[in-house]
Amino acid sequence: MGTDRDRPIGIGKRERAFLEVPRQPMALRAPDRRLTDFREIYDSSDPTELQRQGARCMDCGIPFCQSSTGCPIDNLIPEWNELVYQGEWKAAWERLVATNNFPEFTGRICPAPCESACVLGIIEPAVSIKSIECAIADRAFAEGWVQPRVPGTRTGRRVAVVGSGPAGLAAADQLNQAGHQVTVFERDDRAGGLLTYGVPNMKLDKSVVERRVRLLQAEGVEIRTGIDVGGRRPGSLSPAQLRQDYDAMLLACGALEARDLDLPGRSLKGVCQAMDYLSASTRTLLDGMPSGESVPNARGRNVVVIGGGDTGTDCIATALRQGCQSLVNITRREREPDQRDAVHPWPGLPGTFLVDYGHAEAAAAFGGDPRAYKLLPVAFIDDGRGRVCALRVRRLEWNRDDDGRTRAREVPGSDTDLPAELVLLSVGFTGHDSPGLLAGLGLKDEGGRLGANPDTLDGGIEGVFVAGDMRRGASLIVWAIAEGRRAARRIDQYLMGDSDLPDVDGL
Repeated sequence: MGTDRDRPIGIGKRERAFLEVPRQPMALRAPDRRLTDFREIYDSSDPTELQRQGARCMDCGIPFCQSSTGCPIDNLIPEWNELVYQGEWKAAWERLVATNNFPEFTGRICPAPCESACVLGIIEPAVSIKSIECAIADRAFAEGWVQPRVPGTRTGRRVAVVGSGPAGLAAADQLNQAGHQVTVFERDDRAGGLLTYGVPNMKLDKSVVERRVRLLQAEGVEIRTGIDVGGRRPGSLSPAQLRQDYDAMLLACGALEARDLDLPGRSLKGVCQAMDYLSASTRTLLDGMPSGESVPNARGRNVVVIGGGDTGTDCIATALRQGCQSLVNITRREREPDQRDAVHPWPGLPGTFLVDYGHAEAAAAFGGDPRAYKLLPVAFIDDGRGRVCALRVRRLEWNRDDDGRTRAREVPGSDTDLPAELVLLSVGFTGHDSPGLLAGLGLKDEGGRLGANPDTLDGGIEGVFVAGDMRRGASLIVWAIAEGRRAARRIDQYLMGDSDLPDVDGL
């Protein structure tokens, strides 16, 4: 990888770099090449080019990239951009991990709200923050800068963390470094939560997740898999027993209760939830055996994905790799504008048209973007043998009222059938899927979320805290990490009366 310090590059005056250096997005392998495997889509980045990209950071007076509209974990983005420009990669790593427990994850799968809030983005393409972050993290592991940090002393206090997604692992990492003995309970057979079974391997290779899990274990975090706290299957644990055995408890389960579509034919074989499909694909990849007919493979089938977003894109990319015959991604919405509109002002998310990795791959495979807009699903069609053979859709017209709100109208007589032997529902999530956990503690949720105070993260019972998707609903990985970090500080304060763990300003 070279030395810790690379010679600064010649680009003229540093303060004019954003005028002289064009933005280069994260390097990706060619779509037609990456469709042949489930390896990560990312390509190696040139360190010199990354230094040039770091130089584009404007050193603006108010860095909105690290505000609540940008990065909720308060990443010191301008600092490590400057250090990368100067070739001080190890120092950049040290500033990066001061606020982010898992930059090797966020650098791959975070949708980068920091770039949407970049001040340069008002007039020019934003700084390539995400690609620089990923490169710093990958270099740190490659150079051996990442070593286990075993706490020198222990407090004698024990904390149970339920859920091993990014919120639970971030909290466990922080609490362990504070000297507490932390045990993480995960109901799946592998740790990582949605990092393992929700995000496809081509976006986040599972070896990257396993590497971090091993590091946490080497630092003293105990991780117990196959334990369903509050569940009924063998190996389950009683939430009340955990509360009795531990000094504090954090609930950090993911928002995995998928929103459904109550339409005629919903029970037909071949109609399934996106997350079930993605999880089965990953299990097949990791275990080397098919998932079974309950979650079909896309090979040789006409596939329709209902709903967009990251999950819908992941379904597109997975179906393509499995060898689908055709693929359509439908959405009720209109096509997004190419530029920000009045409804999406800076520094929030731009709401603009985006060609994500799966869309580019579908274009490479079938010659065009797979998305079809303004279509409403109305029925799943039976092939006469209890299997889906088509999805019936209806055209929508969108109109804007005097208040600027858009409303949809169904177009009479516009129904058409899309061939489909596999229909994937990617229409969002309603909240957690762990009712037994809450019932065992005597807690009630609010629409799928356990509404804890956003400052104290207290779950309403002495010594029980809540963070991540279970508190705020389905969200981004950076919000999960931020919630885990804040929960760790609140738990440390509860156990010790005070805490030296950093707080999170972005929440």
